[in-house]
Amino acid sequence: QGQQANQVTILVNKPMGIVSGQAEDGHVPAITLVQPQNRWAQDNARFFFHPRQLQSLVPAGRLDIDSIGLLVLTQDGRIASQLIGEDSAIEKEYLVRVATLGRTASSAGGDALATIGEDDPVTQNVQAAFPREKLALLRHGLSLDGQALKPAQVSWQNPEQLRVVLTEGKKRQIRRMCELVGLKVVGLKRVRIGRVMLGHLPLGQWRYLAPHERF
Repeated sequence: QGQQANQVTILVNKPMGIVSGQAEDGHVPAITLVQPQNRWAQDNARFFFHPRQLQSLVPAGRLDIDSIGLLVLTQDGRIASQLIGEDSAIEKEYLVRVATLGRTASSAGGDALATIGEDDPVTQNVQAAFPREKLALLRHGLSLDGQALKPAQVSWQNPEQLRVVLTEGKKRQIRRMCELVGLKVVGLKRVRIGRVMLGHLPLGQWRYLAPHERF
């Protein structure tokens, strides 16, 4: 128990162009952000940074290189299994800025998007141009990699942005779901994992998960 008490969990607001896990193709991994100078000044968790906290610090779930927002790095295997274990049902919430695909670019949009124009994607007031039945499909009814997806919560946050809540995490899931219904993701930000919010944590900075916080 004493050993587990010394294990840290760190929340990072991951910028674009940084990978979640191991360095790949010359891209910098998120763990390199975990340095004293990048710690959020408003982090009031009573932890002192020590380089040994970087040992065995691994991402509990991925966030695509071209996505931003909340990424969890942890030394605690219990938290890792809670977030990414086979039986995990932890919610992950995303804000997703979208545009419509042009009709010729859409494999699934088909007739539903025919009124939008051959090659003219809609980037303003996408909500008005997007059929309600397609929104229903995003919530439930799509399959990826030959497997039916679990139900998702999907609603319009504003006319150009969807709020999506998932309980699973297939590779590039939201981007691929959107493509199936004729949408292109132009910005994706994870804002919540379970009960832990990204909040006001600045982009590129990190803080400790406080002892009282629970996913």
